[in-house]
Amino acid sequence: MANFLFCSLDAALIGDIAWQVSREGHDVRYYIEADSDQEIADGFVPKTDDWRGDLDWADVVVFDDIWVGGDIGTGELARELRAEGHAVVGGTPNTDALEEDRGYAMEVLEDHGVNTIEHHVFEDFDAGIKHVQENPAPYVIKPLGEVQNVKRLLYVGNEDDGSDIVDVLEAYKKAWGHRMKGFQLQRKVEGVEIAVCGFFNGESFVEPINFNFEHKKLFPGNIGPSTGEMGTSMFWAGRNELFAETLGKVEGWLADEGYVGSIDINCIVNEDGIYPLEFTPRFGYPTITLQEESFESETGQFFLDLANGRDPGLEVHRGYQVAVRVVLPPFPFDDQKTYDENSRNAAVVFGSDSREGIHIEDAKRVSVAGTDRATGERSEPGAAVDGQWRVAGESGMPLVVTGKGETMQAAREQAYERVDDILIPNCYYRDDIGERWIEGDGDRLQAWGYLGPAV
Repeated sequence: MANFLFCSLDAALIGDIAWQVSREGHDVRYYIEADSDQEIADGFVPKTDDWRGDLDWADVVVFDDIWVGGDIGTGELARELRAEGHAVVGGTPNTDALEEDRGYAMEVLEDHGVNTIEHHVFEDFDAGIKHVQENPAPYVIKPLGEVQNVKRLLYVGNEDDGSDIVDVLEAYKKAWGHRMKGFQLQRKVEGVEIAVCGFFNGESFVEPINFNFEHKKLFPGNIGPSTGEMGTSMFWAGRNELFAETLGKVEGWLADEGYVGSIDINCIVNEDGIYPLEFTPRFGYPTITLQEESFESETGQFFLDLANGRDPGLEVHRGYQVAVRVVLPPFPFDDQKTYDENSRNAAVVFGSDSREGIHIEDAKRVSVAGTDRATGERSEPGAAVDGQWRVAGESGMPLVVTGKGETMQAAREQAYERVDDILIPNCYYRDDIGERWIEGDGDRLQAWGYLGPAV
């Protein structure tokens, strides 16, 4: 058994993985920086209020995001800790920059022979507007820097002449000019959107490779505002062409960096080629939750091996996996009054005793008065009975529900059967996660020859 220190230096994102590692018998301490997130994972994992003081105790340090605030990211911290001899799951300053600076990310890809979509970075709104007017086409607007966490600011154009992009940039100039320091305009390409994701141990990628499909829009049918993610479907496979033409080409660069952790590159694929869109040089959410659900190897041992440069010998579920994010008002927006009235401290009620496939995000477990099911004895508030699950934090993302199956349809059915077993007043979720694969994305990828056999 090992000692694991999980660190959330921005938003609290890694509670479910910490809970899984704790359930496997490892000693876990979880540090959360943000005051608004302090109660997340309470009752599920032990907490610490001094992560630096726990460094010598920890066998492995796990960072969940690249953001810290100020001028330093977790990549800089991870590099410093490795230099001191600590085993760390985390990035480097240069890998952090893959997400912070989309222009830099495209340069890294191009320098390593990866085909990219036409793209331009602007720090001035008028310059971007002029470019679209002089080069009319559909574009995608991608904010740069920390403001990109406001997911609804990502805009995918629909007009062939780019007129809607001009209108949106004019609006952003007025509403966001004080915060949006820059943005990337990327030519819109039609095709199948798929992400290639690998775990890197500092020297090479661990096999198998993960292939996943994001569902970022709020409503079924891929409409409504953009969110961080409403659900994910995935499968695992070997080093096929999709991997070889994307992450495979930067494997040596990542080794030179000493990167350790998950890294994902989202792509548009069509019969003409593979076009990378953006990097996620960290865990994705809820991607990591679904990946962990599909691990047949022990999660704690996997991260222990990864952080120490070993091949974990990862074993995963053979088939397909689906994750559904269950959310509450005002997600994906910030409105404290709405959250206080509809979601704060709401109880999570289950229709059965099973918690299979149920994963926490912004949730806590509290002890309440009740009757012990085994003994029939009544307990007072504060006593540990089963512990009631409650909504925590400020974001309205309490749960992720997962399913697995030999087919994508079977994985969907299991996930949504588990969702139906949950009652949280005012909750909502997308009911179409995984449908795109069934409706033709899978057939197209196979027909174009990009996929080898699934694991």
